[in-house]
Amino acid sequence: MDSGHIVIVGAGQAGTQTAEALRSGGYTGAITMLGDEPHGPYHRPPLSKAWLAGEIGEAQLIMRAPEMLAKKGITLRTGVTVEAIDRAAQQVRLAGGETLAYTGLVLATGSTPRSLPLPGIGAPNVLPLRSKDDASAIAARLATCAERSLPVLVIGGGFIGLEVAATARKKGLAVTVLEAAPRLLGRVLAPLLSDWYAALHRAHGVNLVLEARIASIELDAAGEACAVLMADGSRHPCGLVVLGVGVAANDQLAAACGLACDRGIVVDDCTRTADPRIVAAGDCTARRLADGSLLRLESVQNATEQGKSAAAALLGQPRPFTATPWFWSDQYDRKLQMAGLSGGADAWAVRGDMAAGTSFSVYHFRAGRLIAVDSVNAAKDHLQARKLLDAGVSPTPEQAGDVGFDLGTLVPKG
Repeated sequence: MDSGHIVIVGAGQAGTQTAEALRSGGYTGAITMLGDEPHGPYHRPPLSKAWLAGEIGEAQLIMRAPEMLAKKGITLRTGVTVEAIDRAAQQVRLAGGETLAYTGLVLATGSTPRSLPLPGIGAPNVLPLRSKDDASAIAARLATCAERSLPVLVIGGGFIGLEVAATARKKGLAVTVLEAAPRLLGRVLAPLLSDWYAALHRAHGVNLVLEARIASIELDAAGEACAVLMADGSRHPCGLVVLGVGVAANDQLAAACGLACDRGIVVDDCTRTADPRIVAAGDCTARRLADGSLLRLESVQNATEQGKSAAAALLGQPRPFTATPWFWSDQYDRKLQMAGLSGGADAWAVRGDMAAGTSFSVYHFRAGRLIAVDSVNAAKDHLQARKLLDAGVSPTPEQAGDVGFDLGTLVPKG
């Protein structure tokens, strides 16, 4: 562990976590972290929420300052594009021709926002939100919309789209959300929660259009989007269009060098690829489960835990990531915290007053077993749910729905 050179492609949450875990794990060789953005590591979750709302400054976005990384012997290079991996030579080739030799390689390349094949999609005020620069551009456009009393249009009713919609409404802007599916957050929430979030946004003045069919984006004389035209002939004026239609894993480098990819770089639960010298972590991965299926998770927790696993794998100390997945989303004054994966649930129990909407949790069951819990302004329920799911302990739906029953008594002690 006192020699060699580990190259990390990606300077986000997963890449930074891997580098630091290598050091804390005893690795004393060289570490080079390559980021394609001009910025050092920063926190992404606030971009669509507190930072976009102007509630925090740029300093609070910084995850690790370059000088802090340097103190740990981690070399950070920003604005660097990796063009190819030569597995036989154990080298990466950078734009411009420079090569870096590696004894271990970490792919933490993240993901890229999806676009849509629509006329007018390339207008300068049609923007995705993934990076700090994206968020800066959207913030500037929101200010312009406020000055000119122009509405904001969001395409996509997932977390990013709805967080931006909530932030824009808090700024007093008119907002329309266009969602192609029949309900919001359809991939991640049960119908009763989808309906609850639709009611929340409508109560805050958001115009929701479900099963939306977009024909094109209308441009003004300056080439900027001024309206979104629908297949039914209706028209939604706008001064800004935010694209929130999901992301695609950045697995092109891995695929080009012959590593298995399937909507992400295929890894095991220790983040290992088929090449013993290469691991992958974060949004770019698709984890192979015991039943052979693949799981893609896009979360801070996944990036953090896979980063730790990636470092351990390179150090020859396998550390499987098997903890219950968790996620969160802030919209208005409601914090949604999700534990587990609710897909395939066939029964639900609500704990708390969902109608009042101030604090409640939805417990998801499949074949009588608890598989996930979604909590709104109920942090205690969320933490307890993670303990239950990690321990493989399931309350009955009746126990889950009874606020008088202490679910903590079901969690094994010690």
